[in-house]
Amino acid sequence: MTTLKYKYVVMSILIFIFTTLLGCSHIRTTSGNTPHKQPISAEKYNASLPKDIYVDSGNRLPVVNRNELTEDKKSTYDGLVSPNTRTLAGIRGPGGIRLHGSGDLGESKVDRRTQELARLVVSREMDQGFEWTLHEPVALKFGLEPFIIDVIRNGKSLQGVPEREASIIQLGREIFQNHKVRPETFARVLKQIGKRDLIDICDYMGNYTKTAILLHAVNAHLPYDRESLLPVD
Repeated sequence: MTTLKYKYVVMSILIFIFTTLLGCSHIRTTSGNTPHKQPISAEKYNASLPKDIYVDSGNRLPVVNRNELTEDKKSTYDGLVSPNTRTLAGIRGPGGIRLHGSGDLGESKVDRRTQELARLVVSREMDQGFEWTLHEPVALKFGLEPFIIDVIRNGKSLQGVPEREASIIQLGREIFQNHKVRPETFARVLKQIGKRDLIDICDYMGNYTKTAILLHAVNAHLPYDRESLLPVD
């Protein structure tokens, strides 16, 4: 065999081996035979939950007691636990959690000063100058102290801020910055305002976030005679 033919045969064999291995690798990757965690028992799963999580609800609040609900909320509760419920998570999902709150924010007991505090927290975390600038005067009108507003505006330490307000600000900061809330922060807010107002505050923050997203999307500008009160680029 000539040297040229020998090199050609060797090269052909190497190409065949390479393409074969490549094909097998592709099959292994796309066949779906990826490792899965073995299912564990309910007992082991429940034991693995964080200490502040209730087993019945899977979150930091227990499943609401139906007997403590108004008739309207009882109807909602029954719909959530029904085998024919149209919700994906049933009583363990957002609908069940909201039963701890007012249900309708139009009936919320959260005072306007606290609502505006929550709105400013969201505006700051979302860098939404339009929303902040229009609502800072409203917050002042309803009694939110200028030094608390300054703390929120500039992301300052919460030292010196009253515990109730500080706990709400910290809640918002963790939600938006960390996308999770520490157990001690949740317990702190719960102690200060109770579960009904805590749930309502979260819903208020959600509504204000929706507004901020809308204003960002359309790039809403303040009127020519209004200077932004929030330091954003």
